[in-house]
Amino acid sequence: MDIEHVRSRFVKHFDGATGVVYASPGRINLIGEHTDYNGGFVFPGAVDKGIVAEIRPNGTNTVCCYSIDMKDWVEFGLNEEDAPRTSWAKYIFGVCREMIKRGVDVKGFDTCFAGDVPLGAGMSSSAALESTYAFALNDLFGENKIDKFELAKVGQATEHNYVGVNCGIMDQFASIFGKKGNLIRLDCRSLEYQYFPFDPRGYRLVLVDSVVKHELASSAYNKRRQSCETVVAAIARKYPQVEFLRDCTMEMLQSVKDEVSKEDYMRSEYVIEEIQRVLDVCDALERGDYETVGQKMYETHQGMSKLYEVSCEELDFLNDVAFDCGVTGSRVMGGGFGGCTINLVADELYDTFITNVKERYKAKFGKTPKVYDVVISDGARKLTE
Repeated sequence: MDIEHVRSRFVKHFDGATGVVYASPGRINLIGEHTDYNGGFVFPGAVDKGIVAEIRPNGTNTVCCYSIDMKDWVEFGLNEEDAPRTSWAKYIFGVCREMIKRGVDVKGFDTCFAGDVPLGAGMSSSAALESTYAFALNDLFGENKIDKFELAKVGQATEHNYVGVNCGIMDQFASIFGKKGNLIRLDCRSLEYQYFPFDPRGYRLVLVDSVVKHELASSAYNKRRQSCETVVAAIARKYPQVEFLRDCTMEMLQSVKDEVSKEDYMRSEYVIEEIQRVLDVCDALERGDYETVGQKMYETHQGMSKLYEVSCEELDFLNDVAFDCGVTGSRVMGGGFGGCTINLVADELYDTFITNVKERYKAKFGKTPKVYDVVISDGARKLTE
């Protein structure tokens, strides 16, 4: 993330003045996919790629924004009826509105921003953008400062109310709470969280982007969510204490096998196993046992591919190549149907794996996958005074 680049653009667009520079990261999720809406755990970490923004209050009630990457200028007021039409500006407007709703006296400001989170790679550039501005506005205008949890909720509410995406809290949470050298286990039911050391010496964390996105994603997501809810309802008739699949054991699931469809059973089997895998990976990290971490990642991929059925031919192929090359762990990251695999690669295998995966993928699918090395880094922060 290049501060100097952002600063030079700010000086150019705002008459030679300077403001304060802030940054927030994108995120990865090591394990724990489709567990959030089932009351389970996710296990994200902030990465060394994100959004950098320079901001200066301008003494008016107008926000003047320049997107360096889009080469696009937008101005808007701070009232509900002032919502901009430009899609990227809706995120900044939404954050302003959500901060105002929480009692922060947001006034007009000048800003420009840029990012190096790869778009479409599942690292959540939108959460990085929301978190940058929530953190900055809290710092610049917040006489009654709001806490970090509320800042994450500001980003989530921006998605719900101004962008039209009904997302969970994980992306914004990771972007705000990220901590260098640590992953965060977030309990999606209680919102309790715990840091776990992630310092894989001798390994690298690598994303391989399939550069495909299949159109099934949103309808398939809703269908799988419905499957989980159907099974929970069936189990709760026998076990009234059950509220989410998080509360269910495999024995409980088996007790309703004849009352639910085969498909709904498979979906629930994956989720119950995945929630346990997150806990197993946390235990393994505390022991420094990265081989077990990798094994659990492969198990997650198999579950997402065969039980939850949210993988696709390209992702399964990338996973197979990783296994063939002796990569420690590999799985589809994110909702599925395209995007990336996340891979835990021993240093000595890195070059061979990257060469192999690019050559074999191109030979089969006619396109070269993109490769991103990621390092676990800090969350939202101020970079300059």
